Amino acid sequence: MGLGIIGWIVIGIVAGWLAEQVMGRNHGLLTNLIVGVVGALLGGFLAGSLLGIPVGGFNLITLLVAFLGACLLLFLVGMVKRRG
Repeated sequence: MGLGIIGWIVIGIVAGWLAEQVMGRNHGLLTNLIVGVVGALLGGFLAGSLLGIPVGGFNLITLLVAFLGACLLLFLVGMVKRRG
């Protein structure tokens, strides 16, 4: 069973906020949502493609994958900003 739009928003906000705290950034709620949802997509793609781990549903694994993807996204954005 997949996540509905409300589930993606909740996971996105939580994952984005956690990533913001760990990566030492200071964003608003909307940015946390965007970072969290894009991070969830990135993390889900990497987990499924590279590790063969199916991710889905409203659970702790989904939140963890979204959080790790959001951290990776913030790291990559930071690298690009430093170069430019």
